Amino acid sequence: MITIATWNVNSINARLPNVLEWVKAAAPDVLLLQELKATNDKFPQLEFSTLGYKAAVFGQKTWNGVAILSKHDITDVMCGLPGDDADEQARYIEATVAGLRVASIYLPNGNPVDSEKYPYKLKWMDRLAAHVKELLRTEQPLVLGGDYNVIPEDRDCSNPKAWQEDALFRLESRRKFRALVNLGLTDAFRVHNNESHQYTFWDYQGGSWQQNAGIRIDHFLLSPQSVDLLDSCTIDTGPRGKDKASDHTPVILKLRLPERLHNR
Repeated sequence: MITIATWNVNSINARLPNVLEWVKAAAPDVLLLQELKATNDKFPQLEFSTLGYKAAVFGQKTWNGVAILSKHDITDVMCGLPGDDADEQARYIEATVAGLRVASIYLPNGNPVDSEKYPYKLKWMDRLAAHVKELLRTEQPLVLGGDYNVIPEDRDCSNPKAWQEDALFRLESRRKFRALVNLGLTDAFRVHNNESHQYTFWDYQGGSWQQNAGIRIDHFLLSPQSVDLLDSCTIDTGPRGKDKASDHTPVILKLRLPERLHNR
């Protein structure tokens, strides 16, 4: 069994005590992080290496930033999503870990929708779909985890009407997400859980956490080869209730990894 967690930490250094506390308790084999808000040299490598983790980091000052932490070797690292050489935003990192091809994704938010940010989001999703097509051709087990900034369905949102014109829930965004899934991917959380009101993000404003007025925007998308290995995918809401918490909480994926992959 291998455990892979994804977590938008909303500033790794600001949340470091909370993150380290959770990592020590949950002990995932692989941890995908988003929204580091730190350059590579400011990433707390020492603190994670002390816990037995290697790190591949694609950081950026003040904004964005993604990382893959692993107790296994991290090889063939690729920083940045292909398709636009002019894109300097640190939102995508991909590597091979224990025979799996794993990516940590921080998909653009897209708000406000009447600015250049929404077209950028949609084009970024098109680039992601084009890259996923190439990855699927390899038939290597693929795990795409992270903050997708997309609410897939009404049941993934506490108040669909309130989010209707938001970039996270706009019809175009959801259609792009569905097109991505339809390439042959599976939303791991929904394989064993059809319940509504299962969220991964609660805004800091308006008592959203206290009222459970959340949204589900952090996802694991799996290739057919990875779905065959799926044991479970769950949301750990515990960290969101901590003092100085990130507005996101971890999602935890467990795969029954064959020895031939585990030892690679």
